[in-house]
Amino acid sequence: MLRIEKIAIADIYVPTERRKTLHPETVRLLAEDILEKGMTTPIQVRKDAKRFVLVEGLHRLEAAKWLGETTIESYLVQARRH
Repeated sequence: MLRIEKIAIADIYVPTERRKTLHPETVRLLAEDILEKGMTTPIQVRKDAKRFVLVEGLHRLEAAKWLGETTIESYLVQARRH
């Protein structure tokens, strides 16, 4: 079972390809929703040698940044094996 951990937003790396999928309007709407209801679903990150790498939840991460948060609730998951 996955455990929720608070992770510093500054320690999360977003891969370049993932950043290309960002929609600012979605971030704004999500930030408004988070203000009303709180973060309902943690993001997913994986650990690499020096940092955490975003797996899922780009818009939630950016909304948290937009709201001035310094930490975010996250699930630590294993890297996919091909």
